[in-house]
Amino acid sequence: MSLTSLLVHLDSGERSKVRLKIAADIARAKAAKLTGLFAQIGAPTGAAEASRADFLAGAAKLDAEWIDLGRGDEKGVLRRATEIARHFDMIVLGQSRAEHNLVPADLAEQMILHSGRPVLVLPDAGEFRTIGKRPIFAWADSASCSRGLTNGVPLVAPRVEALIVGFSSGDDAEAMAAQNESLNFTVAHLAAHKICAHAEQLPLGGACLMDALLSRAVDHGADLVVVGAFGGDPSLAAHGDDSRQMLQRLTLPTLFSH
Repeated sequence: MSLTSLLVHLDSGERSKVRLKIAADIARAKAAKLTGLFAQIGAPTGAAEASRADFLAGAAKLDAEWIDLGRGDEKGVLRRATEIARHFDMIVLGQSRAEHNLVPADLAEQMILHSGRPVLVLPDAGEFRTIGKRPIFAWADSASCSRGLTNGVPLVAPRVEALIVGFSSGDDAEAMAAQNESLNFTVAHLAAHKICAHAEQLPLGGACLMDALLSRAVDHGADLVVVGAFGGDPSLAAHGDDSRQMLQRLTLPTLFSH
């Protein structure tokens, strides 16, 4: 997949400028068109015009377009934003917090589940000068992880050091051997894209999967985490719990693919 069109969600919150800068940097690096989508709950205010002015300044010299979704209730914002997002190669969003009442609390989750596009979610704190120069890929032999790998490749700079991690319970030798083989195939796949990667098979123990992943990402000095999201059997009561925990706890830019 190539990145030729990016959509960044904008609102009147302080983190909107951080999202815009990162999205604009990616668009410049990929010679991609950047579209800013101003979407938040509530009645029309002067915030839309302020957002437009910020966007035009931040997207200077880019092929760029700003769209005002129009204000509405939570359900309406979610529906329209998701419909629009389906027409772009990648979506850039901010981490949702219950105390942030400008946008629907589950905007990121709904975009991941229903837009059909990879979603880059940025933490609600911190500055991120690079994305894709030291990536970490979470790997399991699943469709969502396979999509994540494909969607993550365009964000990764060539000839960088990437890490692929697979977690295992450590008590099933046959399963561990199969996972190790899959990890080796993944290393070879990234090598074909001129991405130097090495794989690690890590015991999960009693740790939460996403906490273990974030801890390893910090140790690696990662500037991008790539994960498959909301995979597995949707009929199970715990379906999506790992992905929701990641959305709540992420401390690094994270690309989600469903």
